[in-house]
Amino acid sequence: MHTIEQGYHALGLLIDINWDRLLFPMAILAGLMGAAFLGSLGFF
Repeated sequence: MHTIEQGYHALGLLIDINWDRLLFPMAILAGLMGAAFLGSLGFF
């Protein structure tokens, strides 16, 4: 049980350290998808 708890804390630490590496590509992807949606409606 102690090993599982240590693994859980290590995973949380990795997420805390690398959250920006996930956030920025997701923000870029969301922007591209939003632009494609607006383009499909004929705004551009």
